[in-house]
Amino acid sequence: MLFKPDMKDNAKAGTAKKSRGRGFVMTLITLAILGGLGYLGWTVMHQQPQQAGNGRNQQRPDLPVPVLAATPKVQDVPVYLDGVGAIRALNTVTVRSQVDGKLIAVKFTEGQDVKKGDVLGEIDPALYQATYDQAVAKKAQDEAQLANQRIDLTRYEQLAASNAGSKQQADTQRAAVAQTEALVKADQASIDNAAATLSYTKIVAPLSGRAGLRQVDQGNIIHAADTTGLVVITQLQPIAVWFSLPQQQIMRVNAAAAKGVLAVDVFGNDGVTVIDTGKLTGIDNQVDQTTGTLKLKAEFPNANYQLWPGQFVNVRLKVETLSQALVVPTSAVQRGPIGTFSYVIGEGDIVSAKPVTVTQQNEHDAVIASGLTANDKVVTTGFANLSDGSKVIIGRDEQTPSADLAPRKRTRAPDGQKDGQGKDGEHRAKRSSSEGDQKGQTGPAPGPGAQPSGPGAKQP
Repeated sequence: MLFKPDMKDNAKAGTAKKSRGRGFVMTLITLAILGGLGYLGWTVMHQQPQQAGNGRNQQRPDLPVPVLAATPKVQDVPVYLDGVGAIRALNTVTVRSQVDGKLIAVKFTEGQDVKKGDVLGEIDPALYQATYDQAVAKKAQDEAQLANQRIDLTRYEQLAASNAGSKQQADTQRAAVAQTEALVKADQASIDNAAATLSYTKIVAPLSGRAGLRQVDQGNIIHAADTTGLVVITQLQPIAVWFSLPQQQIMRVNAAAAKGVLAVDVFGNDGVTVIDTGKLTGIDNQVDQTTGTLKLKAEFPNANYQLWPGQFVNVRLKVETLSQALVVPTSAVQRGPIGTFSYVIGEGDIVSAKPVTVTQQNEHDAVIASGLTANDKVVTTGFANLSDGSKVIIGRDEQTPSADLAPRKRTRAPDGQKDGQGKDGEHRAKRSSSEGDQKGQTGPAPGPGAQPSGPGAKQP
């Protein structure tokens, strides 16, 4: 009897066969990948000593470092003490009325420059004029009476001399004349008082300066007891500056002030430009215990009205001058772990680091007390790649490097040189770039006799 084969058994057999074939393929792929990785590792291990040897054989001496240099100068250097101060008017006056009355005229403009003696305002003088006229009339009356008494005195003295009259009468008349003379002097004093009071009806400027804003309007009744006054006048030429210095500088300032008048400079808003120069006029007699500072006062001509009361300014006080000091640019002074030093260019353009002692320095110049001579040449720019014993090439001032707004990333070349210095470094960078393009992946490029590996590689 013939039997038909079971379809299910055939399907199972086919599935098992396909599974065995797929497993074999995966095994081959895995072995190929492992072989390729092993070959790459062997290639890297054998190429590293060779590259190190080539690097040692091809290594070049360091190229000269481009720098800028300067020669120390011998010159007189002023010594300044810096401080912060406030500008104040040399004199400030609140102009007030000395009598009571109605303000009938205002004779100045707000912000006007006035001179001493200029009339600023007028008060109604009618009342004070009448008082003055009354005093004058009283004196005239007493003078007339005095003249009559003197005539009588002359007559009585003649009668007494001829024994025609009594001497007592003459003496009484003489006393009356003296009394009237005193009365006339009192009348004159009253006239002077009335004249002074009358003059107060004209309000005048007590000093030359700048008038402020008007405090009282025309037509108001003003009094001598008013505290506001008519206007405030400030003297702007000359003008004063009050500034402070640390208490540690007291001895230095006093010693310098004993030798003569000290110059004081005021800086503008930029902190660099000197807008006016004056002289020190006063030193306070005590230290402010809350701040530990000493107050000083200086006077400035203020010819261009650049200084204004209430303004804060930077001040410097010149205390002495260093004669024939050695000066270098501030950029030539470097700071290290043991102090300040400078790179000095010697024979063969080889630099050496020399310790220096700095007396004082600012943003431009530094005064060197020891460590350098006037014949030395110091490096001022190009310290990034500079070290003791380096060879340098000195550029010109117009070759000063400009600031790099977007610095490039620093990389290390294969032979140990940084940033691909020199032409050799450029060639190595180009070679590395081309090799990376050929590989398309990280790791060293395969050797000339290497065979491709991987699941998709073709076997020869």
